[in-house]
Amino acid sequence: MIVFREIIGALWLVFIVFWIVSAFGAKRNVSRVSWRRQAGLRLIVIALILLALRVPMVTDTLRHARPYFVTLDPRLGIAGTILCALGVGLAIWARVYLGRNWGLPMSRKAAPELVTSGPYAFVRHPIYAGIMLAMLGSAVAESILWVLPFLIATAYFIYSARSEERTMGQEFPEQYAAYRGRTKMLVPFVL
Repeated sequence: MIVFREIIGALWLVFIVFWIVSAFGAKRNVSRVSWRRQAGLRLIVIALILLALRVPMVTDTLRHARPYFVTLDPRLGIAGTILCALGVGLAIWARVYLGRNWGLPMSRKAAPELVTSGPYAFVRHPIYAGIMLAMLGSAVAESILWVLPFLIATAYFIYSARSEERTMGQEFPEQYAAYRGRTKMLVPFVL
């Protein structure tokens, strides 16, 4: 199962490097105050995860429980790795399609454009959907312990998506209402 862990680690590394490099071409944010306010929420989520992983009771429990939660079935490793690759691919495809319109969650851009083609023709938030799919694949291939970050990220992404949709509804009242009527938020035809 080490090979699946290495492949998944490489997929996440590709995702992170791509995200950092592509951030340099994004349009500037209109409001820095909004970002600072939202940064606090992001920092709290990260701090809680780090705190949970540093508390001795949690780390001891995870260390002793790990052998019971690690995926040993190679079929699950293959399936999870495929899901992770599809998720990373979807997130990168969506990021490329957004081009310079990309920004941190809930940020406002100068001269925004409504992107409704490419992966955005299927779901309104394909970057979030891709990251969630990659995390789910990581859980299937590596360990059920990925479920905790998956649940936290899912809650955060739904919160961010709803906030972004309010903003998009204000920026593009008619177009966004029509777009929202024909697409789902995160999972095509379902949610």
